[in-house]
Amino acid sequence: VQLQASGGGLVQAGGSLRLSCAASGRIFSINAMGWYRQAPGKQRELVATITSGGSTNYADSVMGRFTISRDNAKNTVYLQMNSLKPEDTAVYYCYADIERRSGYGFQTSGYWGQGTLVTVSS
Repeated sequence: VQLQASGGGLVQAGGSLRLSCAASGRIFSINAMGWYRQAPGKQRELVATITSGGSTNYADSVMGRFTISRDNAKNTVYLQMNSLKPEDTAVYYCYADIERRSGYGFQTSGYWGQGTLVTVSS
């Protein structure tokens, strides 16, 4: 199973970016998906999550500016980021709880994407 993130880049404050993350491999189902970020010298933090049913959760710092969504048919999660601020600068990582067949049963594990850099200039 692999998660491939894309869409990062350099943008001016107030601008927008859209991140995408596609899961591939031997996947039975995907439960929660989400985005985390890690700024230089800081710990990785939650940005937003979305359940398979579409329920969402956001960090207070991005509420009202970022929108998480997913396309279950494509095993893809998106993060639309508007009104970007310099403090949003970080490497953004996607995450997914993926269920796979294991023997005669199923196993759920967490997977991380490789990270995509978002830089917001002032």
